[in-house]
Amino acid sequence: MSKIAIKEIRDAVFGNCLKLENGLIELVVALDFGPRIIHFSLCGKENMFYTDPEKKPLGDMLEVYGTERCILYGGHRIWISPEILPRCYHPDNEPVTAEQSENGVIVKGAIEKFNNIQKIMEINMFPDLPEVEINHSIVNCGMWDIEYACWCITMFDKGGKGIIPMPSDKTGLLHNRSISLWDYSDMSDKRVYWGKDFITLKQDPNCATPFKLGINNTDGWGAYFNKGQAFFKFFEPNNDGILPDNGCSYESYTNDFMFEAETLSEIALVEPGGVLSHTEEWEIYETDGIPGNDETEIRKAVEKYLTKRI
Repeated sequence: MSKIAIKEIRDAVFGNCLKLENGLIELVVALDFGPRIIHFSLCGKENMFYTDPEKKPLGDMLEVYGTERCILYGGHRIWISPEILPRCYHPDNEPVTAEQSENGVIVKGAIEKFNNIQKIMEINMFPDLPEVEINHSIVNCGMWDIEYACWCITMFDKGGKGIIPMPSDKTGLLHNRSISLWDYSDMSDKRVYWGKDFITLKQDPNCATPFKLGINNTDGWGAYFNKGQAFFKFFEPNNDGILPDNGCSYESYTNDFMFEAETLSEIALVEPGGVLSHTEEWEIYETDGIPGNDETEIRKAVEKYLTKRI
């Protein structure tokens, strides 16, 4: 049986980090800020994630946070949904605490002094598989109830394509899908393909106009193909609870330098000391290339990796 190696490293850009690997996959989590995962790939392959070595601030400086800026960083993060300013843009620039477990690490962010919440990632790597499970938790550290959803956002590097399954529930005369669009999203955008069974969204480095869509992803997965690797994100969709953004459990965003795949929990009213959690499982495989927009080609590209999930 393979053994998971966990070691401290010094990243040239992001400083102190922990690296996890099992001989098949490697993952790097930052220690000087976060919680953030800044690298995920097959061993020896390119990082699938977008990262920002310049550490540009995300939007303008918000006066409520004083001189602190929300830094883009990249990688994978937890936010709270719905996306409301300024609470979502609370800086995560302080060091995290990390407790190693048998197959991973528990990373706890500093308590956000303005939002009174704490974000936690429990990362568990499977010993003999190209898989990792990430349990995201947001703790209400304040003195009154707070309403929010867990919003788990993965930023991918440019040049790839995202794939989202269309809901396939047979609902007769009732609708079976809800698609949300943002005010900057153009439905005729050439980067997006609206198919019968799939939606695809391409990252184009030459198109700076942002595009975002959300959907009630009842199949519980999404994928991103790039750099000879296929990344799959699995989650348990909540089809009965109240979901953000008019019923979205999955959202994707792109601009000219990155691509985001996002899952969301239900919206809950969390009492003081309470915790709202949301789990993702990531799988990554070597692939021959990026599928086109032919539905048969897309199905062939994803089904061989979904066999155990169906």
